[in-house]
Amino acid sequence: MLQDISTLNRMDYAAYQLTMERTNVSEMVSDIVQETAIPLEKRHMTLNNCLPQDIVIEGNPSLIYSIFRNLIDNAINYAGEGTTIDISAEQTADSWAFCFSDNGVGIATEHLPRIFERFYRIDKSRSRSMGGTGLGLAIVKNAVLLHGGTITARLTEKGGLAFDFTLKK
Repeated sequence: MLQDISTLNRMDYAAYQLTMERTNVSEMVSDIVQETAIPLEKRHMTLNNCLPQDIVIEGNPSLIYSIFRNLIDNAINYAGEGTTIDISAEQTADSWAFCFSDNGVGIATEHLPRIFERFYRIDKSRSRSMGGTGLGLAIVKNAVLLHGGTITARLTEKGGLAFDFTLKK
């Protein structure tokens, strides 16, 4: 929890100190897929990484990593056994538009407006037992905004949850 709070405080109060460099998002996500292979397998989940091979942006590698790692970890912990996770992206004039979605259990509609709030948890007892801090999606949102992007969450037709976000090139 202290690390998550520290990350948020750094974004809030010392963003000017963050080092921005050319970051290969495609390679980073491939690495995260390998890192999470065992938990995905244990939960009988499939992760379809459909990102193009050439996604490179000017960004903070640690925060970019946090975006994708937090989204994948949340899906593993909360989407449900046997879920499929899809990650895709399309290039626009000045950004990359990402879609991170799953066909899991989803959430009730009334929670959508609040899921990016710090310490907000949909199922408080379940989150505590899984070790969640309630800060992961707040980190995701702030990291996306810090990189000049936008982020929204929506329920999918498949019953799961999708995150649509952009990152400036």
